[in-house]
Amino acid sequence: MEQAMNNKAVIVGVNLNDRPDFAYSMEELRNLAEACNIEVVGELTQNASKITSSHYLGTGKVGELSALAEGLDASTVIFNDELSPSQLRNLEGALQKKVMDRTLVILDIFAERAQTHEAQLQVEVAQLQYMLPRLVGLRESLGRQGGGSGMKNKGTGETKLELDRRRIEERISALRAELEKLVSRRQVQRKQRQKTGVPVICLVGYTNAGKSSLMNAILDQYMPDSNKQVLAKDMLFATLETSVRSIELPDHKSFLLTDTVGFVSQLPHHLVKAFRSTLEEVAEADLLIQVVDYANPEYERLIDVTNETLKALGADHIPMIYAYNKTDLTGERYPRSEGDNVYLSVKEGAGVEELVALLKDRVFQDYIQCDVVIPFAEGRLVAYFNVNAHVQATDYEVNGTRLTMECKKADYERYKHLFVEPAPVD
Repeated sequence: MEQAMNNKAVIVGVNLNDRPDFAYSMEELRNLAEACNIEVVGELTQNASKITSSHYLGTGKVGELSALAEGLDASTVIFNDELSPSQLRNLEGALQKKVMDRTLVILDIFAERAQTHEAQLQVEVAQLQYMLPRLVGLRESLGRQGGGSGMKNKGTGETKLELDRRRIEERISALRAELEKLVSRRQVQRKQRQKTGVPVICLVGYTNAGKSSLMNAILDQYMPDSNKQVLAKDMLFATLETSVRSIELPDHKSFLLTDTVGFVSQLPHHLVKAFRSTLEEVAEADLLIQVVDYANPEYERLIDVTNETLKALGADHIPMIYAYNKTDLTGERYPRSEGDNVYLSVKEGAGVEELVALLKDRVFQDYIQCDVVIPFAEGRLVAYFNVNAHVQATDYEVNGTRLTMECKKADYERYKHLFVEPAPVD
């Protein structure tokens, strides 16, 4: 019988001072629960000017909630905000049900989705930090230990709670030490990439907006034989690990494209802290592409959440363009580009070229159009520019090879003393 009940839940939220995003946050909680394989069978909300410190809800509502959960045969009650340790304890006592909050649900999803060793370590750190203050009183078994056989030298007055806490703190320290090694390795890789001068562009946005799908569409278009596709699934938090791909364009310009973990409203601060090293990629990018699920009626709110998260990461100063994905579901015209906005449909494969044209305009500003004659003795330079510049025309003249091309200004300055006649530059 217990098994049948295990995945049924009632979701609960307090609408504080008529929050404009309350209905959406409850809908999102429902989606988060479903992503955890929990079936939401009921919902209870309360309008209030402040949260009740002891039980989150008012006493009358707690009774109503208990009856609702019982009537719907729900084994779990999920709250829309992070509960304090005492609220969690009091609610478990009053409801005699498993009590979860939004943070715990998100942590569970992350734990299930984490594929790489680093992501698994980061999630475990976040889970343990969440658990630490909530050990108190959660289990009746946490009574005093001591005396008796085998315990004589183990601190007779120490509680099981203190032992648990110490174990958790030791585990967190060990995990952090392991993460530090991975972080320093990634920082070395990042410094090496920066030395090459290749621009770094980061895909950011709400979870399930289509970031990974967009990355795959760009790879399909410009690197069809690379076999470097990333996992893209229609589910919350499909991507937890940062993927970096090098994109080579037909005009020999190249950039690094980074896919990142998706954001969500009220993303638990433990998770943001744990994933900070992964998200540092975002803070050091040259350009951000915010992927927006344009078909979502709440898309403007999701943009706000993404921007707030970027601000918390110290990445709000980086230039950004907006990729309005799923425009095919809105009835609006696409593909089209307006200012910093591109309206596209990754599913239809429409708008990728417009997006790449816009990002090229933003990150390749140090390129110049020039017309140069390279002496035949410097043939290596012709080969260099054919690989590293966009050569539009090649002519052979008496003095050497004339190249009409678009190249990096730095390359032009570096080699101009070798040109026969450094031509005026646009």
